[in-house]
Amino acid sequence: MKRVYSGKEVVKALRRIEFVVDHQRGSHIFMHNLERNISVVIPLHKEIRKGTLHNILKKVGITLDELSKLV
Repeated sequence: MKRVYSGKEVVKALRRIEFVVDHQRGSHIFMHNLERNISVVIPLHKEIRKGTLHNILKKVGITLDELSKLV
């Protein structure tokens, strides 16, 4: 199981669970799921910090194992 993810990998994984890119401001991508009405901001960095990644996963409602399967 991989512990370090880039912003591009997280965006790709979230697209697979029906999140769409709403807009981008600088190096941050704003994604939205219309069915569940959830918005999340993904930083497009080479390496997303552990706390930031866990906050994103908590908001989206998936685990780290599920993220690794989606990437």
